[in-house]
Amino acid sequence: MKQQGQIIRSYGRRFIVECADQQYDCTTRGKRVDYACGDLVDVSVINKEQAVIENCCERSSLLYRQDDWRTKLIAANVTRIMFVTAAVPTPSEELLNRCLLAAEAADIEPVILINKADLPETADWLARLQPYRELGYTVITVSALHDIEQLLPLVKGQTSVFVGQSGMGKSTLTNALLPSAAARIGDISTALDAGRHTTTHAALYHLDEDSHLIDSPGLQEFGLSHLEATALAGLFPEMRPFIGHCRFHNCTHRAEPNCAIKTACDEGKIRPMRLDLLQKLTNRLVNA
Repeated sequence: MKQQGQIIRSYGRRFIVECADQQYDCTTRGKRVDYACGDLVDVSVINKEQAVIENCCERSSLLYRQDDWRTKLIAANVTRIMFVTAAVPTPSEELLNRCLLAAEAADIEPVILINKADLPETADWLARLQPYRELGYTVITVSALHDIEQLLPLVKGQTSVFVGQSGMGKSTLTNALLPSAAARIGDISTALDAGRHTTTHAALYHLDEDSHLIDSPGLQEFGLSHLEATALAGLFPEMRPFIGHCRFHNCTHRAEPNCAIKTACDEGKIRPMRLDLLQKLTNRLVNA
């Protein structure tokens, strides 16, 4: 018997698929594992507990990362990405930038969410993120333990995914939104200044009939090898007005003379760290 369902847990080679009548522990045909939490799939039911995934339905969106060795699917069919950050443990601004580029490439709306608002270090981190607000990104501050009021309208009617470093409070936020989720919460390792990896698999929760949330494992890096070097500049909102105004039509914005994007950076219209990231990614993609 065949049914259609949605992947609500992803364990690498095993998936939990939620169908109309119940949930099934699923494997896949052959060695195929290119499914993500949130995917709509067709399954062949084996018994009351087990099924086999036959194929994946067309996706409306897919968030994934890719390095030189492998591709890692994060979530499918999401409408909003919540980049969960906090002042402690030490946040990575480059990781945030890479996630924003992935969101732009996947055409998924990003939100920068600063958790642990009650920490004294939060004010400095919020100030560092002001340039992203000026670029048009939504930036909100919440406390998973005390006040998530600003988050509620942003998840309403959306399929959202929490993405970010370990220890930033993604699972705590999930618990705050839906206590029955019982997402695992880990302690911060102050000695290593990094959160322990407590969420080891992606999980989808239903907040209400129209609102859904995917909690994903913590990230320490975000490979962007799947992007095209020629398309990179267009993923930076502040660089878009200068595309096509360089001296050379195939300008890579690295060493070419009369580059409009480098000139804009010299004039203070583009932050140097953003240009540095563009050049770093371009170098890697061109030389791959």
